[in-house]
Amino acid sequence: MLEGSAWHAQVAAGGNVLEIDDLCIETTAGRRIITHVDLDLRPAEMLALVGESGSGKTTVGLTALGRIRPGLVHTGGTVTLYPSNSAEAAEMTGLDDRSARRLRGSRVSYIPQDPALSLNPSMRVGEQIREVLDIHGFGANRDERDERVRGVLREVGLPDDDAYQRRWPHQLSGGQQQRIGIAMAFAMYPDLLVLDEPTTGLDVSTQALVLDTIRDMTVKNNVAGLYITHDLAVVDEIADRVAVMLQGELVEEGPTAEVLRNPKHRYTKTLLAAVPDLAGRNRISRFEETKQKVAEAGTAELSLLTLRREAGAPMTEAIPTFAAGESVLEVRDVSVSYGAKRVLDGIDLTLRTAECTMLLGESGSGKTTLSRSIAGLIDRWTGEIGYRGESLAPSTRKRTVRQRQEVQYIFQSPFSSLNPRRTLGESLGVPLEMTGGLSAAQRRERVEEALDAVRLGRRFIDRRPGDLSGGERQRAAIARALVNTPKVLICDEITSALDVSVQASIIDLLTRLREERGLSMLFVTHNIALARHVAKRIAVLNQGVIVDEGLTDEVLRRPTHAYTKELLANVPTLE
Repeated sequence: MLEGSAWHAQVAAGGNVLEIDDLCIETTAGRRIITHVDLDLRPAEMLALVGESGSGKTTVGLTALGRIRPGLVHTGGTVTLYPSNSAEAAEMTGLDDRSARRLRGSRVSYIPQDPALSLNPSMRVGEQIREVLDIHGFGANRDERDERVRGVLREVGLPDDDAYQRRWPHQLSGGQQQRIGIAMAFAMYPDLLVLDEPTTGLDVSTQALVLDTIRDMTVKNNVAGLYITHDLAVVDEIADRVAVMLQGELVEEGPTAEVLRNPKHRYTKTLLAAVPDLAGRNRISRFEETKQKVAEAGTAELSLLTLRREAGAPMTEAIPTFAAGESVLEVRDVSVSYGAKRVLDGIDLTLRTAECTMLLGESGSGKTTLSRSIAGLIDRWTGEIGYRGESLAPSTRKRTVRQRQEVQYIFQSPFSSLNPRRTLGESLGVPLEMTGGLSAAQRRERVEEALDAVRLGRRFIDRRPGDLSGGERQRAAIARALVNTPKVLICDEITSALDVSVQASIIDLLTRLREERGLSMLFVTHNIALARHVAKRIAVLNQGVIVDEGLTDEVLRRPTHAYTKELLANVPTLE
């Protein structure tokens, strides 16, 4: 792995690979999306393009591929690629489809956020890499292409033998799939690589491996990289320079160390303040920050009423009484098997009133299987799950109405619980219709109260999911879980696809709801950096077994298992 000055010293001298000059893009209705953006990239240099959802960073990245999305129009400026194998520069926004396809995959490559978008599930992985070479006419014959397939597999740290090449994508882990995507992107020795959030869905160990692979490959092959991301901790590890976008404009640009340590623009400072850190120093939750201020002021008894007023929360709801710390849900000796494969093995876990427990683990660890078993969405588990002294049936269909109401599940993707064809009012009303007992007017009032609770407001009741931002959709999904006034919330990777500022707002919302309503929460994630920001307790799941469990601070300070220590060692941080 190359890093630091040794890595930067290898940045090739000479001209730029990519020049974006005064780029302007509008919608067909005339609304400005990209405003006078200027960027350039040199060989072997990595430029991180950062900003929250809707800032325009992906739109800029796609222009480097010669693609303008439907509904948008290029209204000014140029995007020029200088291929190493040609004396002629290519103005990417002016290419016809055939010319653009000739350059894509050969001179400019793309790595998407989800490996499933670049891998064909019906093709073996070796064939998929070879297909890139076949399309672009690599080498003089098949033997040369076969050797290139083996070579690029070795470069990304994967086996190059025939048996591995014959595997299907579903037989690989998420990290292996992403490295196959990287191999495809580098197969033709491109000049420019556009990376669109390529590590967002990966656990920290796999993310570290993928980042090392990308960094090593770009330097070794003298490839310029445009890295689109919202993860500033990752930026600190991989980028030479950072460009910050806000509402289609470039507001700050410079060397990584300078931008991240001495930001000039207020928006950059806001993004940095929202980055979760393992030490918990960044107060990403406004509610928690207010709570800390009240405590430091010497208040003997924290008042939820005071906290809500300080945090700017609505004051209309009654504050319930609850006994914090009481056991509310107990998992005992829960196991799940699929054929001969043991997915969960003898899990014991306790959720307590008004507390959040983080369930941490990498992809394939079994954390989603466990959380869905608790919610009754998977019914093939053995063992016992008790809720307030009652045994829960394996399936929601066999649980009582009250049990279904009080144990609610929030999916990673809001579209798993929100019908894109229905208004929010209609989608949020479905759980109330299923449980019955309320009139149409009462159901609407309950829905409006839930929208108020998640800070969307009643005006959103007639909107559809497609009209909302990613953060607004996630808030609506949380509101759907709240309409039945639950006692337990199971949150399955609900912030994994969100930018840091929106993630901070969701964490703030969950913290406030837990404090106000005495909710017990199971926060399922692979992002260990969130631990001190969301959870009092943490359970680390590895290959279907809980290997570390206890108070968050104790587990992070004194981990007992090698797997937990490895996770902690691979957490990207802003120091």
